[in-house]
Amino acid sequence: MALLDFLTGRKRPAAGTRRESVSHLKAALLALNRPTSPWQVRDGRPEGADLVAEWRIVDAKWYEVFAKAGLSKTSQVLIKFDEAAAEVRSVDRDWTVEWRVGTPHLALSADGFRGQKAEVSFGMGVAFREEDLSYGKVYEYRFNSKELKGPLQDVVTGMGWTWKPVAFGKL
Repeated sequence: MALLDFLTGRKRPAAGTRRESVSHLKAALLALNRPTSPWQVRDGRPEGADLVAEWRIVDAKWYEVFAKAGLSKTSQVLIKFDEAAAEVRSVDRDWTVEWRVGTPHLALSADGFRGQKAEVSFGMGVAFREEDLSYGKVYEYRFNSKELKGPLQDVVTGMGWTWKPVAFGKL
């Protein structure tokens, strides 16, 4: 581990870890997708990346959860493979969420954030319940960017590649 890795967020594979091919790495990252996860990994060509990991904010199964939480921002992790350096470069990009008639509409964040970020948000809603008019917690949520990035980093380093966050410059 290099001295500045802790500060930059770079994650290196354990010594002696065999480096897998780009195709195996890509397949392993896509295999992280599961129906019960609030995030997904998908093809990133439209964004100029190899893959994109993002919260399922526009997925019909999940947007009600995000809407109840009053989510006003969401993010993506753009992923690019650098085979020559055995690195997976990543950059975060924020989106603002506007709720219209219960469905999300996304726009690039007004502040144009692109870089690296660690974010945690949580909360709960209390109200009178329709069923029995009792008062109490009706929902609770917790979002942590590590829930999205952690599994990605584990797969990357487990396959002998380095995870390299990029804040400025080329992805």
